[in-house]
Amino acid sequence: MNNVFVYCEVEDGVVAEVSQELLTKGRSLANQLKCKLEAVVIGKGLDGVENQIFPYGADVVHIADDLRLEPFTTSPHATILIKLFDKEKPQIALMGATPIGRDLGPRVSSALYSGLTADCTSLEIGPHEDKKAGKTYENLLYQIRPAFGGNIIATIINPDCRPQMATVREGVMKKEVLNPEYKGKVKKLDVAQYVSDEDFIVSVIERHMEEKKVNIKGAPIIVAGGYGVGSKENFKMLYELAEVLGGEVGASRAAVDSGYAEHERQIGQTGVTVRPKLYIACGISGQVQHRAGMEESAQIISINTDPDAPINSIADYVIHGDVGEVIPKMIRFYKSNTK
Repeated sequence: MNNVFVYCEVEDGVVAEVSQELLTKGRSLANQLKCKLEAVVIGKGLDGVENQIFPYGADVVHIADDLRLEPFTTSPHATILIKLFDKEKPQIALMGATPIGRDLGPRVSSALYSGLTADCTSLEIGPHEDKKAGKTYENLLYQIRPAFGGNIIATIINPDCRPQMATVREGVMKKEVLNPEYKGKVKKLDVAQYVSDEDFIVSVIERHMEEKKVNIKGAPIIVAGGYGVGSKENFKMLYELAEVLGGEVGASRAAVDSGYAEHERQIGQTGVTVRPKLYIACGISGQVQHRAGMEESAQIISINTDPDAPINSIADYVIHGDVGEVIPKMIRFYKSNTK
């Protein structure tokens, strides 16, 4: 009762990275609340899947294993979660802001009358005082996300309804193993008690899946360009710098909208969230929408002609100059000083 639950996505028996990130955050929240962390896995062929989850600090893993539960279809997964949450009464339930999480989250929260905050970039625990009602709440989940087109950062709370539900974007939370030897309890769900034949009225006949051509999220070094780079032709400099540094090229939304780079390279609120060891922002103003996707980078270098650009406020180093002049110098000096 009143524990923290994380819905874990599984594909071919492998737990999704975003779910591991949420387990890490969920463990932290559970510690603050002095409760247990529980995980839910729904699919087929799930023998041993708990061994991918326990190391992140899960105390209980609920497993619904049935041949009909993979590939994912909405109705049976939603039905299982609704009935499980109704029975277990979690105080917090987290999902990835993925196509699956964005499908399940609203359905589950609507059925439980709990509310949902989508695309959160941060989760914290704290109090709230409702002066109008004369109530004080302790240990609420602060669900933090950009709002109004990213112009403000909103903190959303759900004082009275449970569970407090949120979806979180991939890459926002840091994935960290708590203890490789950590062991919890496995609870296997009797799927027949949760779903009926009506839940399987929709079936997947065929699936086509393509691997991502660009792995920006996993790159240790990212050279990102904004509208200030000037043109698609000028972006070639960024590719050259990324090549000599062993990194990847990213882009702001303004650069993508201008046709300088492909959408799959977009970083920010409407793109990918990254946390590389080194982030080089070239000609990026750094509005809150972009910062939401890269501000957790270990080290940030800003190259900009505007000394007052918002990106400079979070940069470790600021190079005040024209990208067209600075980048070629960086390439030249790096090549000459690298064995």
